[in-house]
Amino acid sequence: MRFNREVNLALERGRPVVALESTIIAHGLPRPGNLRVAREIEQAVREEGAVPATIAVVEGTPHIGLDDDALEAIAVGEDVAKCSVRDLPVVVGRGATGATTVAATAALAVKAGIAVFATGGLGGVHREARESWDESADLTTLAGTPITVVCAGVKSILDVGATLERLETLNVTLLGFGTDRFPGFYLADSGHPVPWRVDTPEEVADVVHARGELGLGAIVVANPLDEPLDGALHDRVLLEGLQAASEAGVRGKDVTPFLLERFHRETDGASLRANVRLVLRNAALAARIARCIA
Repeated sequence: MRFNREVNLALERGRPVVALESTIIAHGLPRPGNLRVAREIEQAVREEGAVPATIAVVEGTPHIGLDDDALEAIAVGEDVAKCSVRDLPVVVGRGATGATTVAATAALAVKAGIAVFATGGLGGVHREARESWDESADLTTLAGTPITVVCAGVKSILDVGATLERLETLNVTLLGFGTDRFPGFYLADSGHPVPWRVDTPEEVADVVHARGELGLGAIVVANPLDEPLDGALHDRVLLEGLQAASEAGVRGKDVTPFLLERFHRETDGASLRANVRLVLRNAALAARIARCIA
């Protein structure tokens, strides 16, 4: 792995570092604004006293922290692969460039010695999983990866109830930050409770230290969006989008990008603005947690 100078010095000196995924840059946000948002996410971490470490594979080498040239290559490159854990050996072995998902970012962050990771939302169990067995590798990876992930829950287009059941089965610790309800990405409340509530970064740090002593897996800190989408608008767009996907024969991994694009279009960009805001909020909270841990 290759560390940029800022991240390397921070890790050597025991300063707080926050890992950031790169799939949201390459595949989750529209161009050309994605590069600007990537820099804003890193700045949100710095403003809270931590060092950002955006993770990606660049020409076959996992990078822990990207310089400006590498960040731009991920944001504007035409052949940037989407890398989960299973894809990493291929992308590295072929000398290719790839953006890391939640699963791959978590795996590389832990190898690099980084304890806290901020993202938008976790992957989860898809609505048609009873037939397709479609479940994100994020869940099984977190089960065996000792990292703390700050997110806005899971996307409401997924089967939220089934995702929570899988997190329980996989022994992933779940905390609601300032809430008793599990957030649904665009929504502050997915309709499901969280098993444990914390209200300060210091409380999260206490749980993280206990997790380390016990030798257990990931902690998910669910941080609800403060300005969620209108519930009625969300439900209408989701229902219409699911029907449109079915009629168009869109299945499996293609359903999520299909629905997200429809959300962006049908909400006149409100869902995109919510997406950016929640990532920035998660990055800032992750930095505060990393400071407390350090």
